[in-house]
Amino acid sequence: MTKAELISAVSEKQGIKKIEAEKLVEAVFETMTEALVTEGKVSIVGFGSFEVKSRAERMGHNPQTGEAITIPANKALTFKVGSNLRASINK
Repeated sequence: MTKAELISAVSEKQGIKKIEAEKLVEAVFETMTEALVTEGKVSIVGFGSFEVKSRAERMGHNPQTGEAITIPANKALTFKVGSNLRASINK
């Protein structure tokens, strides 16, 4: 599902105009992004949890040359599926 398809689905389910649905979807994404940047975690009961995790600097290898390289430390976003979503997918 693309963002446009999500907006259309929200519009149809809620009986609102697409422009209103787009504002709602954008507001949800912006709020989640802000929370992840400031707090590092967003939990939606039954759906899942998004969490920012830090990765330490590590050594890797260039697959073309075999040369050892240093992969810098960074942050990664992880998602852990919630029980209700897991049950819905596994039906």
